[in-house]
Amino acid sequence: MPLTDEIRTRLLELLGRGNSHMAFDDAVRDFPMDRINETPPNVPYSPWYLLEHMRLTQRDILDYIEQEDYRERAWPDDSWPPPGTTADEAAWNETIRQFHEDLTSLEALVSDKSRDLEGTVPSNDRHTILREIITVASHNHYHIGEFAILRQVMGTWPPGHR
Repeated sequence: MPLTDEIRTRLLELLGRGNSHMAFDDAVRDFPMDRINETPPNVPYSPWYLLEHMRLTQRDILDYIEQEDYRERAWPDDSWPPPGTTADEAAWNETIRQFHEDLTSLEALVSDKSRDLEGTVPSNDRHTILREIITVASHNHYHIGEFAILRQVMGTWPPGHR
């Protein structure tokens, strides 16, 4: 049974248009650059470190969907920046830019009606593209929520944020 337009629309909402979840852009908007490398109490990573993890994981899943010769990355080492890595404003912006670029590629994939989302990824006949799209959306929303809580704990939301 082919996926309906309605299901594709719902998948697009899950990927990035918020729906009942905070959108990525809303979470990162107006983050103070002097705090991107700060580690809050009882948290082993900084806000940038968490965003870079999201970017790396999303990119890995996009590669998994698209590459016939995909090679599994080492967990957790290849899914997080190297320990102690920090970022400047340019690196922060590049993380966000690349996250958006890969998310746009995933959205294009979902929107392409000629693409069989119930088909398997090229390197693994046990995993469907649909499964991977849902995994990306789930992973992103989990960490967007985590990022929002970090902002609350760190007091980095702009004045008047609700």
